[in-house]
Amino acid sequence: MLRLLILGRTGQLARELVAQAPGQGWDAMALGRDMADFADPLACATALGEHLPADAVINAAAYTAVDRAESEEALAHTINAETPGRLAALCAGRGVPFIHVSTDYVFDGSKPGPYVETDPAAPQSAYGRSKLAGEHAVLDAGGRSLIARTSWVYSAHGQNFVKTMLHLGADRDELRVVDDQHGCPTAAHELARCLLVAARAMAEGGRAGGVYHLAGEGETSWAGFADATFDRAAPHWGRRPAVTRITSAEYPTPAPRPANSRLDSSRFEAEFGTRPAGWEASLGEIVQKILISEK
Repeated sequence: MLRLLILGRTGQLARELVAQAPGQGWDAMALGRDMADFADPLACATALGEHLPADAVINAAAYTAVDRAESEEALAHTINAETPGRLAALCAGRGVPFIHVSTDYVFDGSKPGPYVETDPAAPQSAYGRSKLAGEHAVLDAGGRSLIARTSWVYSAHGQNFVKTMLHLGADRDELRVVDDQHGCPTAAHELARCLLVAARAMAEGGRAGGVYHLAGEGETSWAGFADATFDRAAPHWGRRPAVTRITSAEYPTPAPRPANSRLDSSRFEAEFGTRPAGWEASLGEIVQKILISEK
């Protein structure tokens, strides 16, 4: 059985990686913040070093408070760039494949169609800048590292759009949701499944790394995502909140969001033979799990 180290324990992706790893032939260990604090790059690298060797490392930890990053950019940079770069360098020195998760926020959202890996990055927010810096730091470390850019991750746990909509929709008859931002929602368990496939290919087959897009198939707007969520919640509630579609200008936020977050995952599929399923495929099951857990 291959040995996998997962950085992060309680986030959406980390929890799915831990749950799925044994079924994919991994003996996995998750290092949470109590063991590897990303706000302290040197201590974090020391903690990881104490648990090496491993056949692969997946970094599922990150600073993800997009709006708060506007006032905490230095901290976001430390967690999302400086520490991952140090960890990637450690893995490079030990010959261990390192997988790092990035985001659609590295783009400015102005492209008309889905983004591919060779499109120029132009982050418009502090969070996006920290994630792009992290990509550069990981790749500059010189080892076999893979960057997986994803978008709009959702699951039955953690903080995400689906959980927020269900929480608000439980008490409201109408919600105003942005309709001029488009992306590819990604189920966390599908993202985890694909990353484990890539980790095995890198550990066993010597596959090289690089930058890949890894997002759910299909696309929608935030308002469309909300509508689909409420469609699946309605049978459980016996009612359905209305969704009023608004513009980004009508819902200002400290950090600007890309108008286009669509990611083309074709390159990952060509290299590793899989990609995340369509974004609606697991939505009903996840909605049901959230509603049951909140009863």
